[in-house]
Amino acid sequence: QVQLVESGGGLVQAGGSLRLSCAASGRTSSNYVMGWFRQAPGKEREFVAGIRWGTGSTYYADSVKGRFTISRDNAKNTVYLQMNSLKPEDTAVYYCAVEKMAWGSRAAFEFDYWGQGTQVTVSS
Repeated sequence: QVQLVESGGGLVQAGGSLRLSCAASGRTSSNYVMGWFRQAPGKEREFVAGIRWGTGSTYYADSVKGRFTISRDNAKNTVYLQMNSLKPEDTAVYYCAVEKMAWGSRAAFEFDYWGQGTQVTVSS
C-alpha cells in the first residue's frame, strides 16, 4: 500500500556526517508515524528515530539522541535522517518504516511498511 525507498547511505569516517532520505509513494497520512530502524550483522533490528507526519513531533533512541535528527518534507513525501558525529557502532543497514496506528512505537513489529534499506558504514 505504501512504498518506501531509502537513499543516502555510504562509507564515512568516524566523526563524519550522512543524510539519509526515505521517499514514500503517494501521500502519507497525517495519522502515520514514520520511523528509522537499523540492523547490524548479527543483531536485532533496532529503533533509531520516529516522527509524526502531521505534527512533526519526534522521538529518538537514547543511543542517537543529540547526534541524529529526523525531519520530513510534506510536499515531497520524504523523511530524512541527519546523522552527525557518526561512530563505528552506527554501522548498519538503515530502514525507514511506517506505523499506521501512530502509537509512536519503538518496536519493529508494530510498523506496517518497510523500505529496502541503505547501508551505512562508519570507519575508525
